[in-house]
Amino acid sequence: MAESKKIVFDPAAYLAKSGVGRRIVELKAKHDLFSQGNAADSIFYIQKGRVKLTVVSHAGKEATITLLGPGDFAGEEAIAAVSGLRLASATAITACSVLKIGREEMLRVMHKEHTFSDLFLAFLLARSMRTQADLVDQLFNSSEKRLARILLLMAEFGQPGKPEMLIPHVTQETLAEMIGTTRSRVSFFMNRFRVHKSLLNVVLHDQLMDRNSKSPPIEEPANSRPPKLPHKNGSVSKIDQTE
Repeated sequence: MAESKKIVFDPAAYLAKSGVGRRIVELKAKHDLFSQGNAADSIFYIQKGRVKLTVVSHAGKEATITLLGPGDFAGEEAIAAVSGLRLASATAITACSVLKIGREEMLRVMHKEHTFSDLFLAFLLARSMRTQADLVDQLFNSSEKRLARILLLMAEFGQPGKPEMLIPHVTQETLAEMIGTTRSRVSFFMNRFRVHKSLLNVVLHDQLMDRNSKSPPIEEPANSRPPKLPHKNGSVSKIDQTE
């Protein structure tokens, strides 16, 4: 009798549909995936849309940690050896489709399927490196340069093999929380970023002048002319002009 063919596990197919221990959830803007302090019993994979991670201090002050998009996971603290509480809140800032994976199912597939665990580990490493770069950025760079870097990261500038994207629709207030400044300063900087080359120059200037810069590196374009960021009606982004 011929041996039956071994089914090859496909992480993309697994993350695209519902199944045992996982289901697709549709969320409207401003709805929570999970809240800080809730039981960390599941992980979310973002299929489409944008999500922001926020934390609230004991004094009640809220801060935005980062923005997540398609291909990102949220709530990874759920796979800790001892499941605890959520360390942050995740809120949809656009309509989202997310795959909710139960903790037990997530642990099962990670242990059984090495291609999946490799993918998840790569995500965790990239998140860790991004967090470190954000910390250095916050400590050493001006608020204008921090804003420029955040906008470029959200547009996925310099990512190999990926088309440049429009910067997602986020409020200036959210950007101000992320870079540690006021909404009025963000509005002022955005007016200076109307010309695409100026936005790149803000980030790349120190690297061109001083190769030993301590600022988080942004990959420089391969050719001498920096590519333009995607735009609409001549503006750098779709940043909301209202509170």
